[in-house]
Amino acid sequence: MSFSISGKTAIVTGSANGIGLAIARHFLDKGVQVMFADMDEARLTDEIGDEARGDGPVRMFSGDLRQKLTIANLLSATIDAFDRVDILVNASRMMKVSDPLKVEEDAVEEMIQQNLMTSLRLSQMTARRMMKQAEGLAETDGPQPAAGSIINLSSIAATRTQTCLMGYSIASAAVDQMTRSMAVALAPHGIRVNAVAFGSVLSGSLQAALKAEPDWRGQIEAGTPLGRIAPASEIVETVQYLASDASSFLTGQVLTVDGGRSLLDSVFAPAH
Repeated sequence: MSFSISGKTAIVTGSANGIGLAIARHFLDKGVQVMFADMDEARLTDEIGDEARGDGPVRMFSGDLRQKLTIANLLSATIDAFDRVDILVNASRMMKVSDPLKVEEDAVEEMIQQNLMTSLRLSQMTARRMMKQAEGLAETDGPQPAAGSIINLSSIAATRTQTCLMGYSIASAAVDQMTRSMAVALAPHGIRVNAVAFGSVLSGSLQAALKAEPDWRGQIEAGTPLGRIAPASEIVETVQYLASDASSFLTGQVLTVDGGRSLLDSVFAPAH
């Protein structure tokens, strides 16, 4: 099986910065047509505004993906530009430190809405398009033609107890279970659903957290067996693997990319 994703079309959410941007850029380098999607229109324009003009392999879409109409518009814009969608990477996510004992400050609803529901609704609607594209594909005795691949970004916070990240942890655990459930539901249609749970990786959220709490860097590095915080670029090869035919028999899995951090006892600093 090939690791190539050349010639495919992908939607990457959260692609104005951090891990989402790194994934979208990597896909472009590998010959993929990419729809960059993010709420931050100004940042998107700064990053890819010039490239998104014309008929090339880059397009951009800005909007609040917590709204179903915005999701529908994103899909329509992608189909209008590229005629199809083969890969969805749900990289739009947020981390927030909160007080688990204060109802108005526990951030649970906010994290569920931003990190779970956006990915779930976009996956459901994108899967319908992938299923339509797959109609009429010939069945064979060997590996079936891939109808699509959906990749969710999660966090090792899903399985680690840090009270200040209760909302984020609950949402991350929900993303993991959504990945498994959607994988089973979509397997008969040839659509694979997997996730990457990362930790000790310099996401946009972690960059912001380290600016506010510089001491966390040392704590994260000390709690990571490989002894460092990885750049966002170190996630992208795993995401490419999950998007490619090299992982054609892999679905419903949550792959951990964290420098070994989840093997050790929890430390206070944010788990992602």
